[in-house]
Amino acid sequence: MTESSSPSHLAAVLPDLWQSCLEQLARTIPEHQFSTWISPLVPGPSTGTAGLVLLVENRFKLDWIRSQYLPRIRQVVAHLHGSGLSVELALTPRETQTRIASQAIVSSHDPIVAEAANLLVADAGEAPGHRSRINPSLTFDTLIEGSANRMARAAAMHVAAQVGQLYNPLFIYGGVGLGKTHLMHAIGNQLLAERAEAKVLYIHAEQFVSDVVKAYQRKAFDEFKTRYHSLDLLLIDDVQFFANKERTQEEFFNAFEALLAKRSHIVLTSDTYPKGLTDIHERLVSRFDSGLTVAIEPPELEMRVAILINKGSAEDAVIPEDVAFFVAKNVRSNVRELEGALRKILAYSRFNQKDISVGLAREALRDLLSIQNRQISVENIQKTVADFYKIKVADMYSKRRPASIARPRQIAMYLAKELTQKSLPEIGELFGGRDHTTVLHAVRKIGAERQQHTELNQQLHVLEQTLKG
Repeated sequence: MTESSSPSHLAAVLPDLWQSCLEQLARTIPEHQFSTWISPLVPGPSTGTAGLVLLVENRFKLDWIRSQYLPRIRQVVAHLHGSGLSVELALTPRETQTRIASQAIVSSHDPIVAEAANLLVADAGEAPGHRSRINPSLTFDTLIEGSANRMARAAAMHVAAQVGQLYNPLFIYGGVGLGKTHLMHAIGNQLLAERAEAKVLYIHAEQFVSDVVKAYQRKAFDEFKTRYHSLDLLLIDDVQFFANKERTQEEFFNAFEALLAKRSHIVLTSDTYPKGLTDIHERLVSRFDSGLTVAIEPPELEMRVAILINKGSAEDAVIPEDVAFFVAKNVRSNVRELEGALRKILAYSRFNQKDISVGLAREALRDLLSIQNRQISVENIQKTVADFYKIKVADMYSKRRPASIARPRQIAMYLAKELTQKSLPEIGELFGGRDHTTVLHAVRKIGAERQQHTELNQQLHVLEQTLKG
C-alpha cells in the first residue's frame, strides 16, 4: 500500500478533497439547491473501506441526496482524486452533530458552507423559542476591506453600533459573492456581542416566503407576527425573491412597519438597487429606499490579492505574491469564486505534495482557465454588450459615432482587453479595423470611469458575470 492510498493519508486529505468537490458542484447545481442539499454535507470517519463518507442529518435528506445528487458527487470525486475512492452517505449521530457543525464553522471560509453548519449549532445551542441563524465566523474582523466595500462596511458598522437609529433600513446591493451576506452576519454578531438578549434573525428571502406560506396553510398568522414583529434586528438576504409574491409582500410590508414603529432595525440585500427591482409593489420599494442604500462592488486587483493572501494564512498556507497576483488577474468576478480557486490550489498542492507556485496554480485551475478562454471571445463580447445596450451588433464595427453607439462600443473594447488574450491591434481589427490607440483610449476611459461611477461598475459586473456563464 502506498502512502497516498493509506488510511492515514486519506484521512488527512479528505477535508481538502471535499472542499474542492464543493467548488466544482457549486458551478453546476443551482445555488438554492446547492445550499439546501450539498453544502450541509460534512465528511465523517470512514465506515470501513477507505473512502469518503458524507454525513447527512436525517433519513429524508439522505434518501433524496442519494437519488438526486450522489452520482454527480461520485463523478466529481473521481475527476479530482481518481476512480478508486468510494463515496458513501451516512446519518450523522445525533450526539456529534453540534461538534461537527462547530468544526465546519471554524474551518470553512465559504459563507454558504458555514451558514449551513451554523444552523445545526443554532438548533442545539439556542433557546427553543428563537434562533438567530447568525454565523459566528462572519464578523467585521474577518472581512477584507477595500475601495469596493469600504462605504458598505462603514455603514454596516454604524448600524451595528446604533441599532434602530440612523440608516434604517440599510439596503446593500451588489452581485453574487461580493460580501453582502458577510456584512449582515457581522452586524448581527456585533449586536449580540453587546446585547446577548437581543432578538436577531438572519434569513434568506425564500425562507420568509416559505414562512408566509406555512402561516397561511396553518392559519397561524398570529404566531408569524409574534415571531417577526418582536425582533430587534431583522436581516433579509436577496429581497428580489419577493417579486410577484403578493401575500409575501403584504406581510413583509406589515412587518417592516411594525419593526420601524418600535425602533428595531432592518437590513436588506439585493442584486440591484431598490428602484431597479421588478414586480415588487411601489410602496415597498419606497420603504427600501427610505434609509441608506449602498453598493458593494467587485473587488479591485489589490483587494483580490489581499483576500487570497489572508485566506491562505487562515489555512496555515503561505501564498506567494506572484501566485496571488496570477489568481487575482484570472478570477475577477467575486470573492466566492476567488476563495474557491484558492481552495483548489491548496488541495492540488497537498494532494501532489508540491510547493505552491504560479505553475502549480495554472495546473490546478486549468479547467477554470480553459472554460474562460473557450467561452469568451471578442465576438461573444460584442453580441452580449449589443444586447445589453439594445443596439445592433453591426454597430460595434461600424463607423457611426453617436453616443448611444460609441459608449457601448468602448465598453465592449474594454471588456475585450480585460477578458481575452487579444492584443490591442487585434481588438481594433475586430472592431472595424480601428487603430490600437482607439482601443487603448477606450480601455483607459472606461477603466477610470468604472472606479468613479457605481452604476457603470454594476453594469460591467453584470456583463462580466453573463460572459463568464
